[in-house]
Amino acid sequence: MNKPSRSFAKPLRELLGKVVGETFHRQGFASTELVTRWTEIAGAEIAAHSEPIKIQWPRGNEAGERPPGTLILRVEGPAAIEVQHLAGVICERVNRFLGWRAIERIALRQAPLRRSAPTGAAAIDPAETTRIAADLPEIADDDLRQALARLGAAIKRP
Repeated sequence: MNKPSRSFAKPLRELLGKVVGETFHRQGFASTELVTRWTEIAGAEIAAHSEPIKIQWPRGNEAGERPPGTLILRVEGPAAIEVQHLAGVICERVNRFLGWRAIERIALRQAPLRRSAPTGAAAIDPAETTRIAADLPEIADDDLRQALARLGAAIKRP
């Protein structure tokens, strides 16, 4: 009698690769790496304020050649002008990463980034909150005083 073969857990990347890959393909991305490795490609300063949405490809010509596309970036409002000035640098870095002249221009869409909040945020020091609350005796409402003390401690934390 044969023993049943043991099935091992498959990596999540294998299971979701096709589903995620199809979604990225519909957005014009040939691979998921442009999105998942955006910080490495664009640099930490640019990536902190932008994220790729999609690539718009123009129609190919009669010779079957595909002209370079337009990378559409979601950019935080205040940083849009700076990212616009760095469009040439971004095109160069993306093309270098992809290994061919894939991107000719950048289009910006001003909107909040879809990233989640950083998980490594330091907790507010309760001693600092208590000290700040003691410096606010003129505020009669205790809840308001504590809220302002927490705000002050959050602003002062390193």
